[in-house]
Formats: sequence, structure tokens, C-alpha cells
Amino acid sequence: MITAIDNSLRAATRAVYLAFIFLGVAIATFASRIPQIRDELGLSPSQLGLVLLAIAIGSITSLPLAGHIVERFGSRRTVIAMALTFGFSLAVVAVGYRFGVLPVVLGLYAYGFATGAWDVAMNVQGAVVERRLGRAIMPRFHAGYSVGTVAGAVIGAGALALGLSVTWHLVLVVVTSVLIVAATARKFGPDETEPAQEKSSSGIFAFWKEPRTLLIGVFVLAFAFTEGAGVDWISVAMIDDYGTSAEVGTLTFAVFLAAMTVGRWYGPGLLDRYGRVPVVRVLAVIGLGGLLLFALGGHPGAAFAGAVLWGTGASLGFPVGMSAAADEPAKAAPRVGVVASIGYIAFLGGPPLIGFLGDHLSVARGLLAVAVLLVISFVLSPALKPLQ
Repeated sequence: MITAIDNSLRAATRAVYLAFIFLGVAIATFASRIPQIRDELGLSPSQLGLVLLAIAIGSITSLPLAGHIVERFGSRRTVIAMALTFGFSLAVVAVGYRFGVLPVVLGLYAYGFATGAWDVAMNVQGAVVERRLGRAIMPRFHAGYSVGTVAGAVIGAGALALGLSVTWHLVLVVVTSVLIVAATARKFGPDETEPAQEKSSSGIFAFWKEPRTLLIGVFVLAFAFTEGAGVDWISVAMIDDYGTSAEVGTLTFAVFLAAMTVGRWYGPGLLDRYGRVPVVRVLAVIGLGGLLLFALGGHPGAAFAGAVLWGTGASLGFPVGMSAAADEPAKAAPRVGVVASIGYIAFLGGPPLIGFLGDHLSVARGLLAVAVLLVISFVLSPALKPLQ
């Protein structure tokens, strides 16, 4: 009996890792080809920002409901359904960008919708696995996501070097990723939910009234903006503002993601030793220093080094926020849904804001807007203290 339980836990752990990893692969695959899609469509920085806004609108549509969808259908079914939706959406983008902006916007809306619900569901299952293991592991799941993004970015650089078209690149990588996730997510363990009487008395919107949950949400928003700005704009800034090749821009993006991966892999040890609040405060300062170096360094080498520090600083904010939201396992799904909904507002406002600033200053200088949110995250970090 014990062996069977251990085997099921190991299988669930592997399945959660794969859900994180291949979501990262798929997202970075698209992000690595943003400059080529931009060029094909002839978009300015602000126009590109508005196109990317479709992702955020799709996510904002799904996230407020995602926690309750997971409660109703379970994290297993939600991840499988959203993975299939995600694959279809990027196939639309892969073909549609050759015909104009509208198919891209529609595909990116579905991409955002699927990503939002997939994200909440795999974090809920990650919290279940974390509790069953009896030790911190959530940052390492997010490290798996970062490994996936690094792999996707490196594959993207290789696809560029080989002259592979955007269409074939996106279709081949994304379809493979989605099929793997849809097959392995069946190993997810059962979710923990509230008793029926508690859910009926609390109501759908009760968790939006919890001060701690809302503060964690704003904290996650700040780090989501910090991370998302790097994902969307680092390669564009390197190409447009520092005059590098597309390959160098993509590799700088990959280095940013690699720094996040290292931070997330080694983060649990630091969190166990020093606690959530001191660790995320130090990382906020490191991220701020890297951002300033990237934006103001004035040389591709300085920007490259800045991307390393920026990625390191951005590494733990999102996963630590998810763990804090899931401190009470029976209420993890709705609280993670609230926190993720607030956090994803960063992806709603971030692309057009950076694009607007890019038109009037430069993309690199426009990224300085992230600095304000890093300061906010530093101030709000006490909300992450574990529930007693």
C-alpha cells in the first residue's frame, strides 16, 4: 500500500513538472519568434504591444473563473483541455500571421485564455504535491517552467540559424509539447477542496475580499510584470536599441530565462533557511540593479549582464506568491485563482505600456517602468509570511 502511494506521488510529481516544463517550451517558442512576426506584419513597437495585449485579455477572461473551473472539473481535466486549446491557438497564429493581424489577434486571445486556466490548474496540483511531499517544491516546479522557456528560446535561436519558417517552427514544437502534457497530466493526484457547505456559504467572490490574498495578488502582479516585460521585450530591445542580430537578441532572452531557472532551482534552500520575505526582498534589489544595467548600460555587453541579474531577481516572486496563496490547501484553488487574476493584469497593461514608451523613448528605456513595480513588491513582501 505504501509503495502504491509512493508510486502515485512520484508519478504526480513528474506530471506536474512536465506540465510546467512544456508550457514554458510552448510560450518561449512563440516569444522567440515575436520579432519575425512583427516584421512580417509591419508593426511599430506600440502596435506590437497592442497585438500582444490579446494574450492578456484572454488570460484575464479565464483567470477569474479558473479556480472554480478547477474545483468543478479538477486540475487534471483542466490542464488537458487547456493544453489542447493552447495548441490549436498557436497553430492559428503560426498560419494566420501570413494573412494579417486579425488571425494573430484571435489566436493570441485563445492562447491567453488557455494559458491562464492551465497556469492556475497546474499550480493547484503543485500545491497538492507539495503538501503530500511535506517539503517546499513549488519553486522547483516553476524552475521546470523556466527550463522549458530556456529550451524553447534555444530551439528558437536554432530555428532562426537554420532558416526554419515561423509556421513550421511553431507547429512542430507546440504540437509535440501539447501531446506530451495531455498524455502525462492523467497522472495528477486528486485535488483537495473545501467541504460543500463551506463553499456554499463563502460564495464565489468571497476570496476577493481577503486582504492577505489581495496583497499577495498585487505582489505577484509586480513580479509578473518584471518577468513578462523581459519575456516580451528583451530580444526586441537588443535588436532595435543595441543593434544586435536576431540570434544575439534571442540568446540574450535565453540567458534571462536561464538566470530565472537557476534562481528557482536553488530557491527552496534559501527559502527554508531565511524565509520568504528576506529572500524576495534581496531578489527585488538584484532585479532592479539588473534592469537599470540593461536599460542604461549603453552597450550590448552591459545589457547582456543586466539580463542575467534581471532574470535572477525575477526568479522567485511568482512561485513564492503561488505558494503563499495555497498555504491553506482546502482553499488553494480559489485563492490561487484570485492571485493569478491580479497578477495577470501585468500582462494586460505591460505590453502596451512598454510599446508606448518604446515609441517615445526606446524599448530599453521604456523598460524602466518595471523599476516602480519592483519597489512596490519590496514594500508588499510581508504579506507572504506563512499562515500560522
